[in-house]
Amino acid sequence: MAAAKKTRFLSFFKEIFQELKKVVWPTREQLVKNTVTVVTVCIIIGLIIWMFDWGLSSLVNLLLK
Repeated sequence: MAAAKKTRFLSFFKEIFQELKKVVWPTREQLVKNTVTVVTVCIIIGLIIWMFDWGLSSLVNLLLK
């Protein structure tokens, strides 16, 4: 029983390394470009959410006064 588990365990990691060899890793330029894009989009979406929050908060304050 233990030998079968050990074989499955080793087979699992062997398959992982085989799959990692198939991965096409991005170049440094692609990585930087994609990172800048993600950070920019996050900032833009954050600003949009902040503007909606500020606008709705202002509207609620006007209605409650």
